[in-house]
Amino acid sequence: MPEQMHLAFMTFSVLKAPYGDPSVQEFDDRTPDTFAEAESSDGFIDRAKPVEDTAWMTNYQKDWGRWGPFAVPRFYPGGTSSGSSYQAQTLSVWRDLHSVWTFAYRGARHRSALKQSAEWFGQQDWPIFAAWWIPAGHQPVWPEACARLEHLHDHGPAPHAFTFKSAFDPQGRPCRPNAKLEPEPA
Repeated sequence: MPEQMHLAFMTFSVLKAPYGDPSVQEFDDRTPDTFAEAESSDGFIDRAKPVEDTAWMTNYQKDWGRWGPFAVPRFYPGGTSSGSSYQAQTLSVWRDLHSVWTFAYRGARHRSALKQSAEWFGQQDWPIFAAWWIPAGHQPVWPEACARLEHLHDHGPAPHAFTFKSAFDPQGRPCRPNAKLEPEPA
């Protein structure tokens, strides 16, 4: 019987201004409801959350527990020190590609935020997300996610890291993210 696979999914964007700036406050205000929408979506398994979410701490200062130390891709212009933060990133695990695609493009709150993303984010010369298959039970960590996004940027979509436009199934075959994948016969 084939090993059960889940989908790891990282998003990464750079805000036009640091958190706390009025020009990006609406994005920050929407975040809790969007996370709640994701967590209640069919196929959602888990997402990176700090052990204790203290608002005054930067992501670098927070304890991310089993998600590992916080990390950003090499193309983040803000560096890795504490202080003002411009990065907006997530790391999550989903049952399958269809589930995260459905949340991203059919979830009311997320879809609405996507329509306004140009107000909050500047032009980015890297992929804003990467997806990859993991064995069920594997714990993705921030440094691993950054490496996958960087690989996608450097080499393009492949089973190692891919996008919705150029997606792969758990066996490495091209697939469509908006189609439910049927499990392989046992």
